[in-house]
Amino acid sequence: MEETMVVIVGAGPAGLATSACLNRLSIPNIVLEREDCYASLWKKRSYDRLKLHLAKQFCHLPYMDFPPNAPTYVPKNGFIDYLDNYVSHFGITPRYLRSVESVIYDSDAEKWQIVVKNMTTTDNVIETEVYTSRFLVVASGENSQGTIPDIDGLDSYGGEYIHSNQYENGRKFRGKDVLVVGCGNSGMEIAYDLWNWGANTSIVVRNPVHVLTKEMVKMAMIMSQYLPCKAVDKITVAISRLKYGKLSKYGIRMPTKGPFHLKETTGRSPVIDVGTISKIKSGEIKVLPGMEYIKDNEVVFTNGATLQFDAIVFATGYKSTVRNWLKGSYESFDEKGMPKNSFPYHWKGGNGIYNAGFSRRGLQGISSDAQNIANDIYTNITAALS
Repeated sequence: MEETMVVIVGAGPAGLATSACLNRLSIPNIVLEREDCYASLWKKRSYDRLKLHLAKQFCHLPYMDFPPNAPTYVPKNGFIDYLDNYVSHFGITPRYLRSVESVIYDSDAEKWQIVVKNMTTTDNVIETEVYTSRFLVVASGENSQGTIPDIDGLDSYGGEYIHSNQYENGRKFRGKDVLVVGCGNSGMEIAYDLWNWGANTSIVVRNPVHVLTKEMVKMAMIMSQYLPCKAVDKITVAISRLKYGKLSKYGIRMPTKGPFHLKETTGRSPVIDVGTISKIKSGEIKVLPGMEYIKDNEVVFTNGATLQFDAIVFATGYKSTVRNWLKGSYESFDEKGMPKNSFPYHWKGGNGIYNAGFSRRGLQGISSDAQNIANDIYTNITAALS
């Protein structure tokens, strides 16, 4: 059994940022990561053309800006390089291949007990490790596990289907009929990438979405520092309509609420167009409604259309896996593994449990969470010693 002051579960950007903030305050912490590297979602499960959708001044982690020569919209490899420098600069040392099996709060000892499988051992022998800590930071994130909807006939589908976290690029899909399911940023960008690689691309657009350019979002982020959300939404939607016209005739409906109101209240982000919309307007990428069921290689849609596809890419989001290992603590996390407290108080639970990266506010939200958590832990430690 090993004891420390803080255990952090997860070495994505949220876990790294929290560890960095704790290290600056000389608070002992251990970061546990189930993969063999930090930021595995970025390093292993993201497509090649991915870039940060927000300007770099809104995407840095605490106490380290991007270098001055970094582009305004940092590409995937540039962000990974930034994280490499961040980890080195703040002396963050995650323990890899540690699968957290159970976490429970010992109310008598007033400590958390974390049971972990150590998968680094040889000879296929998996050892169990036990850690105890006064504080626990859940940084496994809301994007811990990709989700694919339960569609009748999918199990017997004759083609290939993958989640978007398995998609790298469209090279192997050249000349094939490919359906993208999901019209968020990943779905729209993957559809464009597939078209760019020569695939015959279609995309399911089931829900209303706002479509903006990255410049519109940057402008809105700056305006939001001076204007109320309602005003920012009104201006942004007007500019979007001027840019794109009436998208409903192409199968893309606009929500009744504004893009940044929706982001604040539901976590749903507007689509940041990378060129997909022009291909939809020209008919080079086809828009389809919801899927009804699948039979062999054929997909039946809610409008009655039946089409055949060689492959399906599900850009249908992620879910938290916290409830797989966190026992009890239902006053802090709900049954879906999401914080019960609403923003801006979401990051703190009871009995010394915290969460980083669950605010649905991207890297800027992660940065805020990490600083709040480290400062609160420091305050608690200081109070206990005085």
